[in-house]
Formats: sequence, structure tokens, C-alpha cells
Amino acid sequence: MNIRIFLAADRQAVMALWQMCGLVQPHNNPGRDIERKLNQQGELFFVGEQDGEIIASAMFGYEGHCGWVNYLAVAPTHQKQGHAQAMMQRGESELVALGCPKLNLQVRKSNLAATKFYQASGYVEDDVVSFGKRLIKDTN
Repeated sequence: MNIRIFLAADRQAVMALWQMCGLVQPHNNPGRDIERKLNQQGELFFVGEQDGEIIASAMFGYEGHCGWVNYLAVAPTHQKQGHAQAMMQRGESELVALGCPKLNLQVRKSNLAATKFYQASGYVEDDVVSFGKRLIKDTN
């Protein structure tokens, strides 16, 4: 798998990947999320490509205190082959180069496979409560 920065031509394939992986929720508009990311550290939006097909994605960001990852996805037919780990390693390397001391992420409680993946990758559960407030309503 070749990891590279997202290109505008990848848009439909990435949104289809997110749908396939169950990452799109009713309150998320994936097209708007892509546009927002391209306006904020678009160079930290990566795709994994194999044989001309987008099989993975991950959006990373750093705001000066800590980093974040969103939309880590690997096509179901390509899972369990190290692609998610490769995407995370790429993002972690880029964040370290920016001076980022810590990477945070959120996983839905129901996503046990993702929880196990992150635990196996060295991530630990922080003793925090995650809060959110929707500032702009998105609809699909």
C-alpha cells in the first residue's frame, strides 16, 4: 500500500470507503468534513492506495497542544494486513515532526474491534469524559 496526501480526485472513493466502514453518521456530512479538512492542515489527510484503489484513509491534526486522528478507515477486504497500523505510523511521524507531544482519538463504545486495535498499538484509555457540542448542523 502506498500512503500519500489526499487529492481532490480521491473524494468520492474516500466517502465510499467511509460508508463501507460505517464511519458516516447521520450528524456527519462526509463531503463537508473533507472540505473542512482541506482548509485546515490538508497535508495531514492521508489515503492508502493499492493497485489504483483507495483502500485506507486517515485525517490527522495538531492544534499546538495535542494531535487528533479521525476517519481512520481500511476497506473490509484489506483489513488485518497492517494497513491501519501503517496509516497510524505515517500520521504519528508527521505529528512528531510538528512537535506534537500526544495523539488523542475517540472510539465509539460499540466499536470493540477499533478499541482492541488501538490498545494493541500502544494507546491507553485516558481518564477523561469526552464532551461535544455541535456548532454547525450537518446533514447528509
